Amino acid sequence: MGASEVIMYVGQLELIFNEQAPDGIKSFGSSLFMASISLGNYAVQHMLVNIVTSFHSHGFSICSLTAPAAVSCPCHAQRHRNISLGSSLTPLGPNTSWLSPSGEFAFGFRPLPSDSRNFLLAIWFEKIASRTIVWYANGNYPVQDGAKVELTSDGRLSLEDHAGSEVWSAGVSNASHAAMLNTGNFVLVDAVGQSRWESFQFPSDTILPSQVLSLGKHLSARLMEDDYSAGRFTLQVQTDGNLVFYTVSARFSSQYGAYWASNTVGNGTRLTFNESGSIYFEQSDNSVVIFTSGGQNSMRDYYQRGTLDADGVFRQYVHPRNNLSTRAWGDGWTSVAFQPPNICEVTNAEAGSGACGFNSYCRFDDNQQVNCECPPQFSFLDPARKYEGCKPDFALQSCQMDASQAQEMFELSVLNVDWPAGDYEYSGTSVAEDQCRQDCLADCLCAVATFGDAVCRKKRLPLSIGRVSNGNIRAFFKVPRGNSSSALLPPSTNDKESNRIWILLGPLLVGVSVFILLAAVLLVLCSSSASKRSRELSNGSSLSSLSLRCFTFGELKEATNNFREEIGKGASGIVYKGFLQDEAGTCVAIKKLDKVFQETEKEFTNEVKTIAQTHHKNLVRLLGFCCEGTERLLVYEYMCNGSLMSFLLEDERPDWNTRIQIALGIARGLQYLHEECFSQVIHCDIKPQNILLDENFAARISDFGLAKLLKTGQTRTNTNIRGTKGYVAPEWFKSTSISAKVDVYSFGVVLLEIVCCRKNVDVQNEEDSALVFQANDCFREGRLDILVEGDEQAMRDMKKVERLVRVSLWCIQEDPSLRPTMQKVTQMLDGASPVPVPPDPSSYISSL
Repeated sequence: MGASEVIMYVGQLELIFNEQAPDGIKSFGSSLFMASISLGNYAVQHMLVNIVTSFHSHGFSICSLTAPAAVSCPCHAQRHRNISLGSSLTPLGPNTSWLSPSGEFAFGFRPLPSDSRNFLLAIWFEKIASRTIVWYANGNYPVQDGAKVELTSDGRLSLEDHAGSEVWSAGVSNASHAAMLNTGNFVLVDAVGQSRWESFQFPSDTILPSQVLSLGKHLSARLMEDDYSAGRFTLQVQTDGNLVFYTVSARFSSQYGAYWASNTVGNGTRLTFNESGSIYFEQSDNSVVIFTSGGQNSMRDYYQRGTLDADGVFRQYVHPRNNLSTRAWGDGWTSVAFQPPNICEVTNAEAGSGACGFNSYCRFDDNQQVNCECPPQFSFLDPARKYEGCKPDFALQSCQMDASQAQEMFELSVLNVDWPAGDYEYSGTSVAEDQCRQDCLADCLCAVATFGDAVCRKKRLPLSIGRVSNGNIRAFFKVPRGNSSSALLPPSTNDKESNRIWILLGPLLVGVSVFILLAAVLLVLCSSSASKRSRELSNGSSLSSLSLRCFTFGELKEATNNFREEIGKGASGIVYKGFLQDEAGTCVAIKKLDKVFQETEKEFTNEVKTIAQTHHKNLVRLLGFCCEGTERLLVYEYMCNGSLMSFLLEDERPDWNTRIQIALGIARGLQYLHEECFSQVIHCDIKPQNILLDENFAARISDFGLAKLLKTGQTRTNTNIRGTKGYVAPEWFKSTSISAKVDVYSFGVVLLEIVCCRKNVDVQNEEDSALVFQANDCFREGRLDILVEGDEQAMRDMKKVERLVRVSLWCIQEDPSLRPTMQKVTQMLDGASPVPVPPDPSSYISSL
């Protein structure tokens, strides 16, 4: 129990004792509670919290004032009992939540507002109609019916999905019981009464009265009001003592610039929500910075919370208890304070979309709500998710159009808005407004020009961080004349100039349509010949048709600072870290192929074609390519947590459950490549170095584009030996065909490495027994504990260890026909399929 929570309870005791209790009870209760504080004993404090609740809810009772919660007393003992080991909850079962002693807070499963079939593990206000959620564990990974949260026999709080896979845990063990406290704090407590874990120490988007955010803690906004996945804003109590709001990318988890800060570097200590309704930032010199103050609202009459909302504004709310309306606040949650004062004006990062999406602008209304709006002739990409931004509803000006044509077809629409970031050109000296207009109309790259203080600034799309300018800056949007939704649509009848253009273009468009129809007929008649000719096209022609960004070599050279930072090296080339010159400064991994022989160019072409049509959450995504002269480069999304090999060989063993999820991710990625992709892909080089980890430590398979791509319906191909020592399937060394089962073999080796956190073969000490030999021996002798010796988390989950080792031994069978498919592997790892005892493969393993 934290000190702030103790203070909260002292306040509750003082309030109740001073207003209601007889003098004798006052003396007894206050003395005992203060003694518990001085001793730091959680169990005594928790008992007294129950006493306070019983006293407050039911009147005076000698039993409730003198006996521990575990003693059987009339009326209240059942509700105050701690949550014991082995207790569990399910979304639709008889037990869906655990209540606090007062019944005001509940811990358990709550259905998503947008989809009642999916559930969050959450804490919420139980006694109000909205049942507002104040904490949640699995916002990015909702679970369905069949899921379970359990306080296990070894004192772990674990959430499993319907397949029995753990999707979240509190990360601690050896708790003796759990409790949902009246403050809204859910705690795990050990045998001596000390807190092992508290929800207050790992907040989501909300803090409650008596809660404290210490250095290093943060709040993260949800994506939308009804979408609890990671959002676009965070409030951080930085370790340097500064309290800071940041915008982040929901897609890439990149952190952009700050939009509010307390400016307390070196002095700030913690953010505190006190019981009188003030939220303030404490400093080491005993001064405070008031963050928000909702006034003096009695906790007896109002519930209170502070939430970093989906729009990036931190708001302090009050709600009358018992759903009773009051003249001041009504009968629901009411915002009584917020920070920052106007988010539309303070989001000034050089990258990112700001408070609203790209091509939109932000308006902070009189009700302190963020409204995202689209410019003229633009519309929202998704009206339900306005933060995603706006798109133009017309064809942009072509640079093949001369200035006179542009002025005939386009006009400028004016708004009092501004986009401070993203200028590609601006006037160095004072210019007139009319000149600014004409310059934008004549410039085919100019989508918008802003004018203010005699300075003209020209901008391309997409526009970012837009806001209302209050008239001091005017924006000129280049849109089609006549309020048309397309620059090529027929104009209104009263626009003579536009009518003339349409009359001229009409016959041309009809002629083009006839030509396209004839061409389509010829294409059908000559399809076989055309197919043959298309295979003879150059690599450049083939690549230009892909929906990827084509970079110049100069762009990638600049992005990597002349290929300075090397982050990986393989047989086909070196990988460099770089930053694109886009609005977000996107971090990328750029693979530069060293050789440009014909075979290498062919591999490059196959890789680009394959990856361009291959998308899965467990595959690394290709963003673009360079095919310029003899240069061949691939641009991938950057994986911030490096390779699986580095992760497994850290000084401290990585979290066991994270490793299990990584193994599942690899299996699902391979299942997609083998069985669900548009054309089967065999990786041929599965190893930990080719498994990368994203910001959530999810597995992402890389380099699969270098594999041999099988044609539709083909299951085998002969090719040269590929792979890495220790992971190569036996059939590579025999005169037999190669199939997807070579990846199954390699996965089996990688799975053992994930279980044991060691390499299969140590190249520097090849005398050591290979891990596959050791694992097989330990399994046959019933001593799998030797494999995970020193790994406390794995040792407590030996059933899962045995399941994973069994799956691995099936995967490394010498006979490919005995190995399961990756679909079967995934089912066995998920627990959806039993794993029988595998045959003994120790007679071979000769390909090491």
